[in-house]
Amino acid sequence: MSKKAYSGYLQQGYRPRSDLIALFCIEPGQATSFNEAAQAVASESSIGTWTDISTLSPRLKRKLHARVFSLSKKRGLIQIAYPPELFEQGNIPQLLSSVGGNVFGMKEVRNLRLLDINFPNSYIKSFRGPKFGINGVRKALKVRKRPLLGSIVKPKLGLNEREHAAVAFQAWVGGCDIVKDDENLSSMKFNKFEKRVKETLWLRNKAEKITGETKAYMPNVTAPFSEMLKRAKFVKKQGCRYAMVDIVTVGWSALQELRNADLGLILHAHRAGHAAFTRNPKHGISMLLIAKLCRLVGLDQLHVGAIVGKMEGTRKEVQAIGEEIEHSLVRADMKQHVLAEKWLHIKPMLAVCSGGLHPGKVPSLLEAMGKDIVIQMGGGIHGHPLGTMHGAMAARQAVDAAMKKIPLRDYAAGQKELQLALRKWQ
Repeated sequence: MSKKAYSGYLQQGYRPRSDLIALFCIEPGQATSFNEAAQAVASESSIGTWTDISTLSPRLKRKLHARVFSLSKKRGLIQIAYPPELFEQGNIPQLLSSVGGNVFGMKEVRNLRLLDINFPNSYIKSFRGPKFGINGVRKALKVRKRPLLGSIVKPKLGLNEREHAAVAFQAWVGGCDIVKDDENLSSMKFNKFEKRVKETLWLRNKAEKITGETKAYMPNVTAPFSEMLKRAKFVKKQGCRYAMVDIVTVGWSALQELRNADLGLILHAHRAGHAAFTRNPKHGISMLLIAKLCRLVGLDQLHVGAIVGKMEGTRKEVQAIGEEIEHSLVRADMKQHVLAEKWLHIKPMLAVCSGGLHPGKVPSLLEAMGKDIVIQMGGGIHGHPLGTMHGAMAARQAVDAAMKKIPLRDYAAGQKELQLALRKWQ
């Protein structure tokens, strides 16, 4: 590596205008200074390479090179400004190939984490964003004020189509607004996709007649793209309002094409597999950035974990995800949250809280994340002593209590279902 090849990319005091700005946390490699490592990242993620090349003229370098304009060696943070010409508009794969590509394997950095990107308006304009967003989802489900309540069919695998539909029916009748497939369930020998969708939607319609409420089913359409699009069109034709997709495993190009198909479905993003590159606090890509990209692409709601739950990570780590994704009253002193910052025409996304939740955790969840969320319980509903329907009733009672600001134990005095749930999990 020629240190000269990576020189000229440090420009402290530069004031970005129409640039795309990336925030990295960086730990230099052996025998590499902090400034050298920062410039190496800027070079390799823009127009440079490991050695001097005759084809890179001084004029071209001045015009298109990235600039490290802010450094904090103590915190290990750098900000890099990239000319917008370096990125094809409307192309997330190309973006990540640039700022989130080869730089992660450079010997000049021991650890590198892409924390965030601030996009220029010209780039934002090239994306459609969510079709529905928070208000659109609420309108579709006719739930205006309270948090939405959801569940996952459990066990995640093993049930046949009718058994699966029966579990969903119990959850809807008990009080859930939404029931979804597990992220592992696609079309299996014991549970075929098309038959499952038909059976489950038939019982969804029955649940709506019984409860007088709008109910939603999220079938998992995750598959190779052509099959995924075929499944999405099928569920739309069957009268389904939602499609669920595993965002990491299908990839960004497939997500963009699914949104651009404009099928009129609420798109639910499951983040299965994200921890492969988001879990290490020193290396990889942050979940916050993944969430922002999901919003640009046009997904309507996204799993964000929960402040209280069983998912891996400290309370502080999980809380940070929730706070910066959900736009409502997450924290009174936070004026703007990541997925509701003003992005021209881009609508805000709805946060789906899940992971170890049960009725006893509802008040603290609402206090921390506000009411513009989906509270999604799996075991916290299906594990109820009296079964799924009563578990859903207990969850809905907990939501009602929290909205009325009545302590759960006081509210449970006249609600057997909630009383049993609190006894089991608290």
